[in-house]
Amino acid sequence: MDKDSVLIHILKSKGTPTLLGGDLPFRVINDNKYISPLSAEGEVREENLPTVDQAIHTALSGENKTVILIGSEGSGKTTTVEKLVVDWAKGVHLQNFEYVFHFRFKDLNACEDALSLETLIQRCHHYFPPQSMHLVLQKPEDVLVVFDGLNECKYSLDPSVLTLCSHPTQAVSVDCLVASLLHRSLLKGAAVVLATRPTANLKFLSGSQVKVLGFLKPQRKAFGNCFFTDAAANKALMHMERSLGFYDFCTSPRFCWTVCSVYKPLIDSGGKLPETLSQLFVDILVGLIQTLSLSQAEGTELVLALGRMASHCSVEQHLSCTKAQMYSFGFQQFLTSVDTFLRIDGEMESDTCVLSFHSQLIQEFILALSFFLGKMTYTSAEKMLKKHEDGTKFLDVFLSGLSEPTQRRPLENFLGEFNPDRVKDFKQWFKSSSEESLQGYNADEHYRCFRLLHQAQNESLVKEIINSSARIGLSYDSLTLQDCVPWSYVVTCLGGTKSLNLYNTKNLTEEMAEVLAPAMSLSLKIVLQRSFLSTGAVPHLASALNRGITTELDLSYSRLGDEKFKILCTGLRDCKIQELCLQSCNLTEESCEDLVSVLTSGTSQLCLLVMSFNKIGDQGFAKLCDALHSPHCKLQELKLDRCDLTEASMKVFSAALRSGQSELKKVILARNTMDDSGVEALCVSLQHPLCKLQSLNLYTCQLTGACCSHLKEALMSEYCTLSELELSVNELGQEGALLLCQALRRPGCPLEKLGLTRCELTRPVFEELGSVLKSGTSQLKSLSVGLNKVGDQGVKHLWDAVAHPSCLLEELDVEMTQLTNACVEDLCTAIRASKTLKKLEMRNNSLTDASIPALVQVMQDSHGMQEMNLKYNDFSEDLFEMLEKCTKIIY
Repeated sequence: MDKDSVLIHILKSKGTPTLLGGDLPFRVINDNKYISPLSAEGEVREENLPTVDQAIHTALSGENKTVILIGSEGSGKTTTVEKLVVDWAKGVHLQNFEYVFHFRFKDLNACEDALSLETLIQRCHHYFPPQSMHLVLQKPEDVLVVFDGLNECKYSLDPSVLTLCSHPTQAVSVDCLVASLLHRSLLKGAAVVLATRPTANLKFLSGSQVKVLGFLKPQRKAFGNCFFTDAAANKALMHMERSLGFYDFCTSPRFCWTVCSVYKPLIDSGGKLPETLSQLFVDILVGLIQTLSLSQAEGTELVLALGRMASHCSVEQHLSCTKAQMYSFGFQQFLTSVDTFLRIDGEMESDTCVLSFHSQLIQEFILALSFFLGKMTYTSAEKMLKKHEDGTKFLDVFLSGLSEPTQRRPLENFLGEFNPDRVKDFKQWFKSSSEESLQGYNADEHYRCFRLLHQAQNESLVKEIINSSARIGLSYDSLTLQDCVPWSYVVTCLGGTKSLNLYNTKNLTEEMAEVLAPAMSLSLKIVLQRSFLSTGAVPHLASALNRGITTELDLSYSRLGDEKFKILCTGLRDCKIQELCLQSCNLTEESCEDLVSVLTSGTSQLCLLVMSFNKIGDQGFAKLCDALHSPHCKLQELKLDRCDLTEASMKVFSAALRSGQSELKKVILARNTMDDSGVEALCVSLQHPLCKLQSLNLYTCQLTGACCSHLKEALMSEYCTLSELELSVNELGQEGALLLCQALRRPGCPLEKLGLTRCELTRPVFEELGSVLKSGTSQLKSLSVGLNKVGDQGVKHLWDAVAHPSCLLEELDVEMTQLTNACVEDLCTAIRASKTLKKLEMRNNSLTDASIPALVQVMQDSHGMQEMNLKYNDFSEDLFEMLEKCTKIIY
């Protein structure tokens, strides 16, 4: 096969580049501007993605010899397959093939007569010598067949409805011939590369599918360097990324070519670059209209005709129109200039030619423009959007942009003033629909509103629509770069927000964080719970904290890790953060050093720190305790639930608490193995006059009654400031609990809240607790004694106490204490007599239907009681209606 002839055939001039249609593949290849698009196999997207070229070569080297390139319009498929053929003809790649045949479906569609394989090859590759055909047939494994534009194929490739051909000289229809090649009844053993947009015919084909992703940021940068000098290229790329790069279609090489073509004369002349997608297409359309030298009336008529065509294509879901249809749209006087806006397949003089928009984007822009230019007022924006909702994606975006005077004015200079009634109608629809959407909880609706506001570029409109009743603090967990830009724009226009809720963001990339940084710096609270931050995103978060107003940051369950946390600390050392949640962030002892530098920085305002469920261990905690000795540390609340701490940590911690510098008032040490000796060390501080601790949580810390003597001693101290003590799920037993009761009797004992759930308590302990509550010296307002099996007789002592005038209890928890209906009379008496009780927890007991009437009645009569929880008792559904009458009962 003459490779020079192949090169001449593939690289010969075929038309001219157009602003809307992009550069021609042969020019891209000839001018050495080809940059291979990126690819992904199947649905997987990963870092270090291969190029499409690499993916094709890899696939062809395997057993499956069919490679299917699938990508959106303008993603570079056509240029890629032509470059593939050129590289083969130049001897660069794929030299294991002796013959390469390249077919375009838009050419195959024009073949009306029956053809054999030999005739088809001769017609499309006239340079191929007929006498070599027998060599092709003898060794089909030496053949590569390239098909481009399967989506333009006008017939089905379903083998079940076609009679496939197996002989190369047999004349059949083109659809049968193509299907025979793709289903391997012809040239069995040949390799096939097929390029297409998503199409129904794909379901009939098998092979290695390669997803054509187009250009990401590095490829766009390389592409821009082909257009501009270094300085101009950087300016163009930075502006494109900021104003347009967040849209998915910016991965399209064709769109990149269009943008660079628009930017180049503007940059060369010092002009203003477009800030929005609408402005970009306004600039494009103004340039195209200028080249046609049409009058204002003619220009308007042309746009309206294009609008009718766009509406037809959208509603009917057709990519192209026939010449007859073009006449019906009113194109008779514009047929000589229509190629400025449309792609023409076939000879314009022929009735068989078809016309189509170069891209979905220009089709939707023209549709929006024609709406505002229409003189009749009966068509509303809402009806127009509803009519085209299945065939458009950016129609409302373009309507929003064009509704603003500053953006539409350049077009009005050429086409006349927009219909004021339609502009007003759209704005009324936009305002009412946005306000309604922002009252709800649908994140997609919120994003739609943000996108339209961003496209309008009207700060006063943002403030008008997003008022105090709007719910913009929702969790936007399916966040994309395309969502970040308008969201950040809205927050910036508003001058800030109470909460930037990024809960469960699957992958906060560097680009997303960079875009959101201004919004972050203007947010009082940033929620990144259960989110994953890329390493590149963290510096942008740190910078936003450093220069912003954020006082609360929640990173819980974000899998941050020591390395990223170190970067974050560069922003935490000098910021306004007062509450920092780092629960379950995969932090270790290493991160504690960075935390110390934050806490002792002199500028830190951190008051609450959550480090729960991080394996910092004794060594890490010891470092944090060093910070508590610093006069600069302002920590008042520290949560260290399950941090692998032991009794060794408590000695160091105790020393810090009584140092005179620590401001700590609340500490959670739950689920750490500190044992009784650890509590003994803590109790030394609780008796010290310089210790300010008011709340201590020792939930499930493997304690026994042996620690209670030390706690009793601490609570008896005149210097003890402890008002809350949580000891639940520790085996304190009767002896230990009775020691605590002795402390509770001390006049002046500060304890107001005590947790003793599942502590192996007995009836004598309940009797003593009841006595303490009636003593007149106890300050207890909240008591939890659930999951202790004392039954009605044990809890009766508490009912008697609640009824006593000296008892101050407001909350009582007796969950799963084996209560039965026998307790109801005493319970109701207690509720009626109590002046303080507000909440009663009675879940998981053995109350039955018989108790319900009395409980409902007493709760309805009581003015003080706010809530009684009766879940998981032995009630039947028959009495649920009665329970429903009392809203204060949870069942």
